[in-house]
Amino acid sequence: MRRDGLSDSRDQETKYINSNGLKFAYETFGKKSQPAIILVAGLYNQMVRWPEAFCQNLASRDFFVIRFDNRDIGLSDWMTGKEAPGIIRQVMKSRFGIPVKVPYSLDDMAADTVGILDALGIEQAHFVGMSMGGMICQIASARYPSRAFSLTSIMSTSGVLKKGRPSWKASMQMLKRPSRGQSRIDNTVEILQFLGSPGYPVSDSIVRAMAELEFGRGSNPAGYLRQMAAINTAPDRVHLLNSLKIPALIIHGREDLLVPLSAGIDTAKHIRNSRLVVFPGMGHNLPLQLLERFAELIAENAK
Repeated sequence: MRRDGLSDSRDQETKYINSNGLKFAYETFGKKSQPAIILVAGLYNQMVRWPEAFCQNLASRDFFVIRFDNRDIGLSDWMTGKEAPGIIRQVMKSRFGIPVKVPYSLDDMAADTVGILDALGIEQAHFVGMSMGGMICQIASARYPSRAFSLTSIMSTSGVLKKGRPSWKASMQMLKRPSRGQSRIDNTVEILQFLGSPGYPVSDSIVRAMAELEFGRGSNPAGYLRQMAAINTAPDRVHLLNSLKIPALIIHGREDLLVPLSAGIDTAKHIRNSRLVVFPGMGHNLPLQLLERFAELIAENAK
């Protein structure tokens, strides 16, 4: 285990599994006989964004923990050759409902997630997702209600157009390319630090270690654009959230610049008897100092 909470190939065995016609890289923690938690990562985030220490913490609370690379990222299958529509066309779809063809949707990614459970022979699981992963878990929990024990949605959104919209500056950061003399890793570190948690600062060296770990596992910029298109063209999930009858936990940071707090508040509003927990000083990341508390909250919601 590394001191910064990351993992590498020496710590954990990466395995492969087929789901929804694709091959996915995944890792597990704990005993399969225990209730399962499946962790779904965010936009262009590989499974290592769920720190190994966090996964081990959940496993120590008697859960079987699964983390995996989403399609088009890391060591899972890439959707090479499929082109994402331009940002303007995506906006036309989200604002005016104009039909736009995308390589795949968030619903497809929810089917991926459930398919991984199928391949592992797991009937039900606790769904835990961050950012885009929260959206995917919301869909999976609602569209496959017999498969979900509980839902935890972290720094995510209901998809309602006027809730949780990033500032212009945050949006531009997400599209930012390396400046002259900057490497892609330098650029990634700058973006992650901008979006991070002001109340829980982390050194550039730790952020760089995460970026280097992900780049070393596989870098697929076209996948980033395709995943972004899936988010931007997705309808809101209000009717799905209204249908949920499982324990639901919403975790959000008060200082989130990418998905502002209004998104978490709105998500909780649409889920009957959900619990919203807001962390002052938290931005759009998983602060190492809060991982113990997150594990505790997820376990409480699950049990």
